[in-house]
Amino acid sequence: MRYFKLAGLIALLGLVSGLVAACTNDDETLVIYSGRSSNLVQPLLEQFHEDTGIAIQVRYGSSSGIASTILEEGSKSVADAVFLQDPGALGALSQEGMLQELEDSILNRVDSRFHAANKQWVGTSGRARTVIYNTDAINPEKDLPASIVDFTDPKWKGRIGWAPPNGSFQAFVTALRVQLGDDATKEWLEGIIANDVIAFPNNITTVAAAARGEIDVGFVNHYYLEQFLEEEGEGYGARNHFIGNGDPGALVLVAGAGILKSSDNQKDAEKFIEYLLGSEAQKYFSEETKEYPLSAGVKPSGNLPSLESLNPPNVDLNSLDDLRSTIALLQEVGALQ
Repeated sequence: MRYFKLAGLIALLGLVSGLVAACTNDDETLVIYSGRSSNLVQPLLEQFHEDTGIAIQVRYGSSSGIASTILEEGSKSVADAVFLQDPGALGALSQEGMLQELEDSILNRVDSRFHAANKQWVGTSGRARTVIYNTDAINPEKDLPASIVDFTDPKWKGRIGWAPPNGSFQAFVTALRVQLGDDATKEWLEGIIANDVIAFPNNITTVAAAARGEIDVGFVNHYYLEQFLEEEGEGYGARNHFIGNGDPGALVLVAGAGILKSSDNQKDAEKFIEYLLGSEAQKYFSEETKEYPLSAGVKPSGNLPSLESLNPPNVDLNSLDDLRSTIALLQEVGALQ
């Protein structure tokens, strides 16, 4: 089953396996496939081991690549749990019957918007889509359009950056397809490409390019800027613009987790997801990764607007499971090879 041809190839060639805690009995080791990068979540996963005594083996890769790998492995997958960057990859696994239904005691820790309607995955942290802009080039109140769709205007030629390989970008494009339809989404992508958009490998390089003035604007998740501000200070040359107004560019996504039906270690996998939704992990997401906590009454970091104030589009995250068609569309227009 080759649902994510490019991403799957990357995953199969480059999926990194790291043994966080050694265990003499492999059957007792919790195997986690993580689409969250190691620099973001490895300290948290190590803390999970320290706090629970559960030995874990973590394999890192892109979220879409991990989804592809699990679909290739099928019921023979060694994974017990997945910890992925976006609802699209989680939904794709759910759609193919790979995930186990979660207990209500887990799901009820987050708002119903942030878990699967079929109970097979749950959001662990939130990330808002934003427009990153260079502070010298852009006055956000005067220069930025009211909608993400208006960046096809020729006045933005040579000024935009994006990262099509990024899972959250792909989920954003999937949401565009849900909201606007495939034809309008294709037209938007082609319009951005016609404006000589500059492609970057990920959100970090997009934000850094905006700060250096290599681009005036970029389409990213909110938390990368927060990490740069913490390291570089308030003089950093980029800022986030939250579009709001129910616009497609104001999408709020979640990272999330699920348990494989084929797992022989579902009890520990459930403990892992419970841990991700506990107060310590939620504080970690708020303070360390600068994401929006989804449970336990933990507040977001710094000066971030509240999750309730973002006014995102009315998109059901359960509808973002057709990642295959999104990747095919990105390949068709030349945004992905």
